[in-house]
Amino acid sequence: MELPDFMSYANKFSPSDFVDKVARVAKRAGAKLVYAALILYYTLQSDKVSTTDKALIVGALGYMISPLDAVPDAIPIIGLTDDLTVLVFVLKKVWGNVEDEIKDKARQRLTKWFDEDEIKEIDDFKF
Repeated sequence: MELPDFMSYANKFSPSDFVDKVARVAKRAGAKLVYAALILYYTLQSDKVSTTDKALIVGALGYMISPLDAVPDAIPIIGLTDDLTVLVFVLKKVWGNVEDEIKDKARQRLTKWFDEDEIKEIDDFKF
């Protein structure tokens, strides 16, 4: 799958739109997609991340919350695969800046939307 120019979606990102979208699609998206999005969201807030990496994160999160993307979110099963692909692509680029505190914060937030069995999906989430 070829990645779209997700940086063109940077203007779609806002913290409130991000939280609204994640809350709306959490169960359908699955714990891994939400965990990846939360890690990027919390990494964006870190002062230890370069401006370039922050721009990538904003583009990826903007792509995720935009209703206009390569594969519409409303399509069952595959609708969120492009979102996950973009999130994982950017997450791999910034993974060296992701501190354990950020991972813990993201995991803690998952407990608001998922039960313990669903959260276990992220136990093998590494790069």
